[in-house]
Amino acid sequence: MKTFKMISFDLLLADHTQQIPLIDGIIINQENSHHSWILELYIPNNFNEVFEPLLASGDVFEARAVISFPDNEPAPFTLVVSKIKHIGDHISVLLKGTLKAQRKRYAEQLLQELLVEGLSNDQLLDRFKQGMKERPKLKGM
Repeated sequence: MKTFKMISFDLLLADHTQQIPLIDGIIINQENSHHSWILELYIPNNFNEVFEPLLASGDVFEARAVISFPDNEPAPFTLVVSKIKHIGDHISVLLKGTLKAQRKRYAEQLLQELLVEGLSNDQLLDRFKQGMKERPKLKGM
């Protein structure tokens, strides 16, 4: 097994991406034949309303997590909520799933989408920098 610090976590919903502000987070690659990963989010209690329905339904969902360093490309995961534990004003959300097999290079996809918009050089550079920082959901991802 290998463990990693989780820097950020985005829940990918049908119509938008919801950033989940982490107080702390860890990602564990179980390095098993199922290619299983475990993610634990330590987050504010008010996000219980986001994860409790997912726990109750057992629905599979997609998410992106930045691992180890803020400048790393977000890793795409397919996950289910395994457990939620209340700890004071916070919750610990245990997620289990897999790293999506086909991982596209985020910067290349972002640049491709921005080029289609026909932006000027300065606009292109500004939007690219903003996109790399904010990591919006892209059409092809």
